[in-house]
Amino acid sequence: MMYLLVDRWYEWLHAHGLGFLRVFLAPTFQVTAAILISFLICILLGPRVIGWLKKQKIGDVPNFDQAEMDKLMAGKKGVPTMGGTLIILAIVATTLLLANLHNFYVQMALLCLIWLGLVGATDDWLKLTAGRRSGSRQGLTGLEKILFQIGLGVLLAYFTFNYDRNTTHTLYFPFLKGAGAPLTRFTFMLIATVVMTGSSNAVNLTDGLDGLASGCMAIVSIAFCILALIVGTRTWATELLIPYVQATDQMAVLAACMVGSCLGFLWFNCNPASVFMGDTGSLALGGLIGYIAIVIRQELVLFLVGGIFVMEALSVILQVGYFKYTRKRYGEGRRIFLISPLHGHFLRKGWTETQVVVRFWLIGAMLAAMALATVKLR
Repeated sequence: MMYLLVDRWYEWLHAHGLGFLRVFLAPTFQVTAAILISFLICILLGPRVIGWLKKQKIGDVPNFDQAEMDKLMAGKKGVPTMGGTLIILAIVATTLLLANLHNFYVQMALLCLIWLGLVGATDDWLKLTAGRRSGSRQGLTGLEKILFQIGLGVLLAYFTFNYDRNTTHTLYFPFLKGAGAPLTRFTFMLIATVVMTGSSNAVNLTDGLDGLASGCMAIVSIAFCILALIVGTRTWATELLIPYVQATDQMAVLAACMVGSCLGFLWFNCNPASVFMGDTGSLALGGLIGYIAIVIRQELVLFLVGGIFVMEALSVILQVGYFKYTRKRYGEGRRIFLISPLHGHFLRKGWTETQVVVRFWLIGAMLAAMALATVKLR
């Protein structure tokens, strides 16, 4: 139905001598425009959003379990957080302007972004305004956040599975052409929920240094913008031996919005940061990139492209697990890393904050390049 409407739109444009306007319906043009527009929205609205956050006294309160880390992060006290609202605003506005809003995947992606943005904003607001609300709690509990994330994952997985019964039944493997494992409804929903929940929390854990999460997220988004264009374009997918998934080229527009908004946010978030994204931005960005990976059937590639986020999350899991194990066996907890997540470990090792951030960016860029190379290696 949508392709019929597009054909009629083309005919109308040609009939009125406006055929050149069909460029606005070309995904490649939409992607380019999305990067530029979302970037400009962040640049133009950034000062106002930051000013409003300062007025609300929504400032960061660094609090770690080690005095040395508290000392290293002391300079960030009072810097406005919840800057993720700026990122979400830029993505939503640009999507409404450029993307095909009749596309099912676009609708679900916006639901994912807004849902997790609200969860993160609620958590940030409760934590950062607790000082003026005597006796109130410090943010959402871990259980509450994970339940909201799992609930969203199950909901999106269920409707996505039912929407396209041809391509959503297979888990495809990188490096191997045509190789995939068939998925039942249950296994698809399980994988989708784990991917969205895991990526959402992984980005959240990475958001600890100036420009770290936003820069790494921009790199990952660029890679998935390219992958979505390939998967959603029949000729490109066929040539590169990648399963074609109809109508997923619009996921490239969403990924492009993420690229532009993260770069625009990085303008204010680079060292020394004048704003942090907080849970508002990190939970939403992580969940959205996870959903895009599910839609274009590149969940396993996400583990490679988002290797920085994976390492950050694993460092926390290993640290907590090993500490509990050694405390139970030896009577005292022991650590694998000086502190987790991983970026904190390198700070304790003597790296400067800028060194950690730039080196993680470089690793992320190399991982993204490797992931894109797997496309041709098929």
